[in-house]
Amino acid sequence: MAKIPNTVLFSSKHLLVLSLALNVSLILRMLYEGEERHNNISCHKNGTDFDTKTHSSIIKSRLVMASSTSSLANSTCTDLKARSNRIINLDHGNPTVYEKFWRQTGDKTNIIIRGWQSMSYFADVSNICWFLVPEFAKEVMRLHRLVGNAVTEGRYIVVGTGSSQLFLAALYALSPSHANEPINVVCAAPYYSSYPTMTDYLKSGLYKWGGDANSYEKDGPYIELITSPNNPDGHVRTSMVNRSQGLLVHDLAYYWPQYTPISFPADNDLTLFTLSKITGHAGSRIGWALVKDKEVAKKMTKFIELNSIGVSKDSQLRAAKVLSAVSDSCEQENSQEGESFFEFSHKLMTKRWKQLREVVNRGELFSLPQFSPAFCNFFNQVLEPQPAFVWLKCEGNVEDCGSFLREHKILTRSGKQFGVSTKYVRISLLDTDESFTQFLDRLSSIKSM
Repeated sequence: MAKIPNTVLFSSKHLLVLSLALNVSLILRMLYEGEERHNNISCHKNGTDFDTKTHSSIIKSRLVMASSTSSLANSTCTDLKARSNRIINLDHGNPTVYEKFWRQTGDKTNIIIRGWQSMSYFADVSNICWFLVPEFAKEVMRLHRLVGNAVTEGRYIVVGTGSSQLFLAALYALSPSHANEPINVVCAAPYYSSYPTMTDYLKSGLYKWGGDANSYEKDGPYIELITSPNNPDGHVRTSMVNRSQGLLVHDLAYYWPQYTPISFPADNDLTLFTLSKITGHAGSRIGWALVKDKEVAKKMTKFIELNSIGVSKDSQLRAAKVLSAVSDSCEQENSQEGESFFEFSHKLMTKRWKQLREVVNRGELFSLPQFSPAFCNFFNQVLEPQPAFVWLKCEGNVEDCGSFLREHKILTRSGKQFGVSTKYVRISLLDTDESFTQFLDRLSSIKSM
């Protein structure tokens, strides 16, 4: 092999060092110039200056949000333009609002599921709900006792893939099996928008949607759905039909301290809860029912068995860990562990409702529901409800509030889907800080209809 001259090697080393030095110099210069451009942001839009001062209201709103970052203040004009053109989707109720709390907990809610675990269909063969994981049932009972929002003594727990599956299981369990016609399912308007669709989707011969409970007058058995606090308007609900042949299903997804005062433990025949609305873990798809009647619990279990052959044990184990962390935070609130989950979430919802009311009250274009304060046994003080959703009404001559807000790049859910006027819309308050801040800014910028 030919020997490479030393002069060539020496030259190559110097070239490599010189190349690295030039690259470092170039990077430092780009960073310096980028900082200079940041300090003198001035873009041109259609030939005119587009200064960041035009977005002072956005920046001011973001600075008000204590938990949000300062990314907007550091944005370029391109970023600001993109944000102003962004469509804010607040139609759904995706509960990402609590992510900050769960990030702060570190590894407290981490679980390890080994390859040989959770392999069997069965979790507890001695239980009516044979796929109910004991650890999950234990944490459900513990949390209800701590919060005081539901009677658990003398109740059977049925676990489901979210409250949606449990809702259908309840309809199946309560419907007469040999009736001449399907039993009517009713709910007072405004009612949860998915109730009619879910009830009639399979065109079951056992049950059918019967409409608004406020105007229901048919004789015979019926099933009434009672959502309290109500989705979408946040008000506390009781039965509207009040007849002896009525079978009641109470959906208490939002009966938790961050949304409403806990005035008493709910004592119902059949009550539905869901993990997503308590802690924000919607992706785990876990809900549960507290059922007084053993036969109803059996029929609900049978429905879930036929529908999905049980419920994921992995999800139940994760849900148990999350609920345990919530309960631990409540018990350790006065220690050095920090504020409890409900303290955190209550402060967050209080802040959002305060900011929203301030924006709405500046003009006469929109109106919000008014709520009566009540004593909360959990927080041991009088509090006002602060629902997970905003039931917003467009005042004046605007008949379709959803379409009007869509023109301002705000997506909502129309009151028509809840069985009432299109002058109303439902808006989620459970989205990220960024989406909520942009929503406030965009709402405040609407000057006329």
